Amino acid sequence: MNVNDLIIFNFEEVRRRSIKVLKAIPNQMLNWKPDEDALTCAEMIRHLLEGEFLYHQILIGRGSKALSNLTNPFETKEFITVDDEIAFAQPYREEFLKYIKSISMYDLENVVIDRSDVGYVRTLGDMLLRIAYHESVHTGQLLDYMRTMEIARPQIWD
Repeated sequence: MNVNDLIIFNFEEVRRRSIKVLKAIPNQMLNWKPDEDALTCAEMIRHLLEGEFLYHQILIGRGSKALSNLTNPFETKEFITVDDEIAFAQPYREEFLKYIKSISMYDLENVVIDRSDVGYVRTLGDMLLRIAYHESVHTGQLLDYMRTMEIARPQIWD
């Protein structure tokens, strides 16, 4: 197994576990949020899936400036169901995974992604790990939402 395979495996494992959580949220609870300033469950799900698309664009463009003239397909899409949201994001995910497969070891270590607008500049390899972590954090937040709502949480540690 090479480095790219390991990175993809990590993304697939994170997504597999995220989907277990997303699909466990009852439809009638998708608009729930723990306080007025928080995202709803549906907004968090959108943020999690859209985030991967946006990060992919940042990687391709080597920094945040890639977002300045971007047409974001998630902005005009209405949230309908969790399954619909996952299906909508899938083609963008496949493009992202295809991109990861094309990255060389040299690029992982030497390509720099400039996100100085939000306080950091990192290598491409570092950014890929951050992207998976982003999804993991929000999945954890949704598990906490579910605990607070006192609804069953799926077993993700299989």
